[in-house]
Amino acid sequence: MSAAVCVGPSELKTRMGEAVVVDVRTPGEFESVHIPRARNIPLDQIEQHAHELRQAADSGKEVVLVCQSGGRAHQAQEKLESAGLEVLPILEGGMAAWQQADGEIVQDVIRWDLERQVRLVAGAIVLLSILASLVWPPARFVAGFVGAGLVFAAVSNSCMMGMALTKLPYNQSKKQSAPEAPANA
Repeated sequence: MSAAVCVGPSELKTRMGEAVVVDVRTPGEFESVHIPRARNIPLDQIEQHAHELRQAADSGKEVVLVCQSGGRAHQAQEKLESAGLEVLPILEGGMAAWQQADGEIVQDVIRWDLERQVRLVAGAIVLLSILASLVWPPARFVAGFVGAGLVFAAVSNSCMMGMALTKLPYNQSKKQSAPEAPANA
């Protein structure tokens, strides 16, 4: 894999007219807040859209990948590179950095981002398993399993709990919109 290519928020602001911004967060996160004119292609669907992203890049458009903090955008970059695309730039620091730099946003239904949801679920499972272990001692192993899962997520830069949470209705768009036009349109 090639080294990641990043673009800072201030640099992207100056190139917004020429860039195609692809947000790889869940539809729910995207609906909550996103960059104007960004296109939502969730990470688990990015490979299915490699052809149209290649067309956009081949037509001279800069395709920039965005997520909440950069992790999922890096995964998308790796998947697209494996599919034969040149390395696409990533918004450095993701939406968090974009908002901190006072980048223009479209805001709708406020929801928790996926990383916060993972922390809530993992913490709740650990807390409940420790409390349950007061009555049934083997329950403490559930907390150990969650801890091991979090270590694996950090080392592999992928989170199975997060991927499972993306499937929940909460993380889907409330709006039933028509499919968007290809990125190079």
